[in-house]
Amino acid sequence: MRTVSFFNYPALFTTHEAEFQAIFTDIGRRGAFIKQKELEEFEALLASFLGTRHALGMGNATDALETALAAAGIGEGDEVILSSHTMLATAVAVHFAGATPVPVECGSDHLIDPAAVEAAVTSRTRAIMPTHLNGRTCNMDSLGRIAERHGLLIVEDAAQALGSRFKGRCAGTFGVASAISFYPAKVLGCLGDGGALVTDDDHVYECATQLCNFGRNAAGEVLRWGYNSRLDNLQAAILSFQLKRFDQVIERRRHLAALYDQRLKDVAEIVLPPAPDSSLDHFDIYQNYEIESADRDGLKQYLADRGIGTLMQWGGVGIHQMKALGFAQDLPRTDRLFQHMLMLPMNMALSDEDLEYVCDALRSFYGYRR
Repeated sequence: MRTVSFFNYPALFTTHEAEFQAIFTDIGRRGAFIKQKELEEFEALLASFLGTRHALGMGNATDALETALAAAGIGEGDEVILSSHTMLATAVAVHFAGATPVPVECGSDHLIDPAAVEAAVTSRTRAIMPTHLNGRTCNMDSLGRIAERHGLLIVEDAAQALGSRFKGRCAGTFGVASAISFYPAKVLGCLGDGGALVTDDDHVYECATQLCNFGRNAAGEVLRWGYNSRLDNLQAAILSFQLKRFDQVIERRRHLAALYDQRLKDVAEIVLPPAPDSSLDHFDIYQNYEIESADRDGLKQYLADRGIGTLMQWGGVGIHQMKALGFAQDLPRTDRLFQHMLMLPMNMALSDEDLEYVCDALRSFYGYRR
């Protein structure tokens, strides 16, 4: 029986093992572990890729989100609206920035619903934090109009969306600042934790550099309370190596998504994500391939019995469902999504033959011919 893992972590290393070993050796022999030229080069490369003024390597995307909020002046007494269909880290960053996270409904595209955002605005709302999920950018026209109408900031959670675009503009470049994740399973992943803060705002960038370096400025003078969150030099070098080949990665993932769409679009019992090139406004990179199925649990077990790994994002629990954290929102559409959603394998180790095997098994579950 063929085995198709949801994500092949060893392949992240073995695919470029010789190149990574050369990077390890070079950096190790120079003792260039923290805040060296490789980090500066990666930050410049990332900013250039996105078309932004600044990119700041950080320890992880959660730190980058919290720092972005704090550097933008959001804190105690403020509310930040976010989608309930997001990782807990999004709400955690708001909480530890001193503000209150307000989860709202997602739409049929699994992204934050602009109408729900509008309805959630109060006198305490200071910011909207859209999560560009599964490699797709939110409708930033609608969110931008809401922000402008109410005088709100936009801080983007672009953890899953590096390279995704809306109307030609990259995810993470619409608001005052954004965060990107380089967790190993991301489209651009390092060999550990890593993240970046991205901004065009010089003041936000300066504040962020101080906050993540114990409150010190470039001269080493302590100007504020801060903490320690930095992307280490080795991970930066690994990310630079991969970012230079990133267009090929995106092309491959879009190819896999097109194959899924071709093989599964006639299966009436499931809902597929938008196909590549199905919208002139959206350029998706397919960080994940998240479907909906009314018999999600049955399908998941059926695929598992055939050696196919799947995943319910965030354990199938939305932010608003985490009652221990004090949330009490009633979000029926998001509740329904979390009962139906399932992610199929989508990664660079997935072969066309693996994907055909997954599709054949899924079609068999619903009684369709292979």
